[in-house]
Amino acid sequence: MGMMEWSWVLLMGLVMGLFWYKKKMDRMENKKGVPKGNLGWPLIGETLDFIASGYSSRPVSFMDKRKFLYGEVFKTHILGTPIIVSTDPEVNKVVLQNQGNIFFPAYPKSIRELLGDHSILQMNGSLHRRVHALIGGFLRSPQFKARITRDIENLVKFTLASWQGMINPVLVQEETKKITFQILVKVLLSVGPGEDLNFLKREFEEFIKGLICLPIKLPGTRLHKSLKAKERLLKMVRKIVEERKLAMETSEGDGGKGVANDAVDVLLRDNGEANEKQSLTLDLISGNIIEMMIPGEETVPTAMTLAVYFLTHCPTALNQLKEENMKLKMEKMDSGEDYSWTDYMSSPFTQNVISETLRLANIINAVWRKAQRDIEIKGNLIPKGWCVLASFTSVHMDDQIYQNPYHFDPWRWEKLGAAVNNNNFTPFGGGQRLCPGLELSRLEISIFLHHLVTSYQWVAQEDNIVYFPTVKMKRKMPITVTPVCNHQ
Repeated sequence: MGMMEWSWVLLMGLVMGLFWYKKKMDRMENKKGVPKGNLGWPLIGETLDFIASGYSSRPVSFMDKRKFLYGEVFKTHILGTPIIVSTDPEVNKVVLQNQGNIFFPAYPKSIRELLGDHSILQMNGSLHRRVHALIGGFLRSPQFKARITRDIENLVKFTLASWQGMINPVLVQEETKKITFQILVKVLLSVGPGEDLNFLKREFEEFIKGLICLPIKLPGTRLHKSLKAKERLLKMVRKIVEERKLAMETSEGDGGKGVANDAVDVLLRDNGEANEKQSLTLDLISGNIIEMMIPGEETVPTAMTLAVYFLTHCPTALNQLKEENMKLKMEKMDSGEDYSWTDYMSSPFTQNVISETLRLANIINAVWRKAQRDIEIKGNLIPKGWCVLASFTSVHMDDQIYQNPYHFDPWRWEKLGAAVNNNNFTPFGGGQRLCPGLELSRLEISIFLHHLVTSYQWVAQEDNIVYFPTVKMKRKMPITVTPVCNHQ
């Protein structure tokens, strides 16, 4: 067969494939009750518009345009899949609550490949609830709160002191990771400064680069490099878990369990209601420990960085934050008492600054779920097999909910209240998958801001927020730091 014949065969195959694809989409699209919308071009759908909006200063513009045309819930086709997008907080709540396990997580292939079969993001049902409850209970325990508050304080003070002597500007986005990653690794594994921590940080940085990439595993590709990094991480983490399990069995043989020091202890001690056969496997524990490091490398340091960015551009808020925290600092100096978890978390304006930072930043901008059967929510049909994207960003930037939504206004929370579990404010997700570390994240940001504004002042260079593929500062937020006289 000559080149001409092969060309015709390929062309006919392509035409037939597109015809079959369009017929399939038409059947799904015309199902009664499916929200209005546009599935766009064959195969690529509206992906180009979606990505273009992500690179703009208003990444929610993709959602806003379609919300105006079709309503708060609409259909589209992005990143290779037909999808129902919800910008309605009530619909989002139903998706997040997931009564009856109708929805299960649906993430891009690169994320599924990297996190693996045992990922807490992929878990559903009783196993997810069990792991979630174990970690959440540990993070809420009074013993943990007292210990971790001191640990964060010490590391924040040490890191901020090191900024003074830097010849070049401090890159806040990079420096804050030194605080948050080290804290989280201690919480998860009880690994402190040294060779092991350096290894974990280096390999984790390589691993996390592949979370959003082309799902191609050929040698030399981003995904392949990240998978190799995960193999090295798993080897070290599993070794720690195995050693801890052996030590625990020896200790129990001597008649004592002791206090759980970290997440590994908590997960190893759970026997599934005293049934040894239901104990969590070492592979599941090791994989989830690595996954739980993500906030220490991405979400919490990004929130810290953006708080500095927003405060830099709002001197009135910065001054009020300083006043509140200087008052707390003076009270502690006069009484000679140590700071407690409650001291930081009950500083109202500090918490308002954090809430406003999280609302504007939209670090976790949405969740992806897939329907296991047809379901109707507020008159909108989500067909079986379709993905639904519950958009947090659209709600956080809705001018019907938040006045002047693009304006940094921490005072708005004096009227709205903390509203952490409110349908209109979901920076940590919600429902069964509400982040168990949300209070720890707020504590870390509170302690960082307290010691930064009471002991230092800074001058920032020009920088801008980038929203795609993840939220970050374009130049990593360069600042020059100097100590505040008489307050060290």
